[in-house]
Amino acid sequence: MKRQSIIILGGGTAGWMSANLLHHAFHAKGFDITLIESPEINIIGVGEGSTPHLKQFFNTLGLAESDWMPRCHATYKNGIQFNHWSSAKGYSAYFHPFPSMPDRQTAAGFLINSMLRRQGHDVDPRPDRYFLSAYLAKQKLSPKTQTGFPISINYGYHFDSALLGEFLKELAVEKGVNHVAAKITEVERHLSGDIDALVSENGQRYQANWFIDCSGFSGVLLQKTLGVTFHDFSANLFNDAAIALPSEASLPTSVQTISTALSNGWSWEIPLTHRTGNGYVYSSRYQSSDAAETELREKLGLLDADVPAKHLKMRVGQVAQHWYKNCLAVGLSQGFIEPLEATALHLVQDTLENFIGAFEAGKFSQQHQAEFNQRISARFEGIRDYIVCHYKVNNRTDTQYWMDNRNNPHISDQLQQILACWDAGGDVTALLDGLGISQFYPAVSWHCLLSGYGRFPPIGATSAATHEVNLEQIQHYIKTWAKGFIPHNTALAK
Repeated sequence: MKRQSIIILGGGTAGWMSANLLHHAFHAKGFDITLIESPEINIIGVGEGSTPHLKQFFNTLGLAESDWMPRCHATYKNGIQFNHWSSAKGYSAYFHPFPSMPDRQTAAGFLINSMLRRQGHDVDPRPDRYFLSAYLAKQKLSPKTQTGFPISINYGYHFDSALLGEFLKELAVEKGVNHVAAKITEVERHLSGDIDALVSENGQRYQANWFIDCSGFSGVLLQKTLGVTFHDFSANLFNDAAIALPSEASLPTSVQTISTALSNGWSWEIPLTHRTGNGYVYSSRYQSSDAAETELREKLGLLDADVPAKHLKMRVGQVAQHWYKNCLAVGLSQGFIEPLEATALHLVQDTLENFIGAFEAGKFSQQHQAEFNQRISARFEGIRDYIVCHYKVNNRTDTQYWMDNRNNPHISDQLQQILACWDAGGDVTALLDGLGISQFYPAVSWHCLLSGYGRFPPIGATSAATHEVNLEQIQHYIKTWAKGFIPHNTALAK
């Protein structure tokens, strides 16, 4: 077959993830991959977290953790700790785990108690007590086990996003991806409407059969050139700005992301080996950038420190079609859902893996484009609903921001059904399966969120449970399993 070409416009983590995965999948099948990035664009390096799905990305490329983690100051991540999102008594914080195989013996008890508590019984439904990763995070134990230990768990990573982009760039170039440093000023199109070539400011013309748009929020190819519309999520999600501010690393190194609700948004705390990445995601409709920076500095004790802050703007939503004509958008150019659940790279990876499968199944044509777009759009909407739920079910009354989020009528029909089922004491797991959205966030995650907030009715007059869960036995299992896991800093040193 005649060799074809794919041009990726834009670097950063999304661009170089695209370059590596596409080269791995298609180079031996007749495709040459080129990435063009402007030398004028500076990548903003902030501490970033991932879901467990990122491990599969490195496995696909044949990379060990020792190959990339030290280069990116990376640490392990057992889950996310949410602080002060709820003001319900006894529910000021909860831990969202990455469900794993060992949890099958303990999560059942959690789901039972969650159901019983929704029916008014006096039982303990707090998720932190039922999951191994929650206990490991509290004890600062890594998700890595001693040699020969018979169980393993799912986990994510924390890393410096700019350094990960640089690492992936070196890897891609070493493997044969063409790298061009050029500022693109013009996009040429075929009579068919497809993109034909990119033209640089010095007149150099770069022609290809297929194009990947990794140009960030500007959406140079898919949106500006091909005219694909953008569906804004701002009616569902208020936050549109962020501030990043580093602080010193803490020892022993934490093994969880910490998300703390503030006056008009929430702050992140991401532990790296050389520093702690901090930030504040907020709504500019409710707070100015100066006031937001002051609030973050006060929280970190850096009010008078000479540490510069980076201010970022966010455009939350997704494009109507992620793959249109001969162009695929990946990363910020296809859409963005605020970073509350660390889904940015998950969506990049998921988009690329689904594209590779659909593109190859269609014999490198647009045959399966419609099915692909439907699948990726549904994933964006499923993740959006889960994140919107964090705001919708809050019970804070300290600022107008939180009250407006709680009273916001702009939520999807699916989320309305989930909340109605939960409040009625119904079978949420069956509903999620019936809606076909349990693939985005499993039932356990929805139960952790809603139980973690303490969204329960008052305890009834008849409080005796019909099925007693042995919480002491569950705690015994978890503490016994935890003995096989090594301290976080020991794992990083290895």
